[in-house]
Amino acid sequence: MQEFLTDLWAFLRVRKKIWLLPIILVLALLGGLVVVSQQSALAGFIYTLF
Repeated sequence: MQEFLTDLWAFLRVRKKIWLLPIILVLALLGGLVVVSQQSALAGFIYTLF
């Protein structure tokens, strides 16, 4: 995972695509939210947010 993040950062920096970083972070957070919402204890709280 560390190597992937290092390569991703190097790619974004060299190609001057730093503006993609917020998009990637939001997508990762939403993906994490989907994974967490699969657990029944937290599903009710997350459902009320949306």
